[in-house]
Amino acid sequence: MMTGHQIEILLVEDDPGDVLMTREALAGSAMISALHVVSDGEAALHFLRREAPYADAARPGLVLLDLNLPRVDGRQVLAEIKADPDLRRIPVVVLTTSQSEEDVLRSYELHANAYITKPVDFDQFVDVVRRVDDFFTSVVRLPNR
Repeated sequence: MMTGHQIEILLVEDDPGDVLMTREALAGSAMISALHVVSDGEAALHFLRREAPYADAARPGLVLLDLNLPRVDGRQVLAEIKADPDLRRIPVVVLTTSQSEEDVLRSYELHANAYITKPVDFDQFVDVVRRVDDFFTSVVRLPNR
């Protein structure tokens, strides 16, 4: 079912290069109303819970989550999102360099909606992010908050 609605994305990523590549991949997407970026797991949880300094933050329609983050690890962020009745319906796509089968299994056990290993090649990375964007903005029907 084609939905064609705009969504806000929260990117939880501590690597400035990956943030830049993600911004590049999503540039010009008519379906993204905003891309919010936080660089550690603690900030991600504050953003999602609308705690200071993010009291006025919009509720994202999608979270792109790195696993290896400072302060609060991405695995813990995922666990807390999916344990929170107010947050658990937000789709979380793990986007990480880890190819560990243990990380894949644990992410799905914590109810990740998808697990993607970041390609090293710039063009492949951009293509993967664009496919995620297309899937979640054009194909999937997301809840209205």
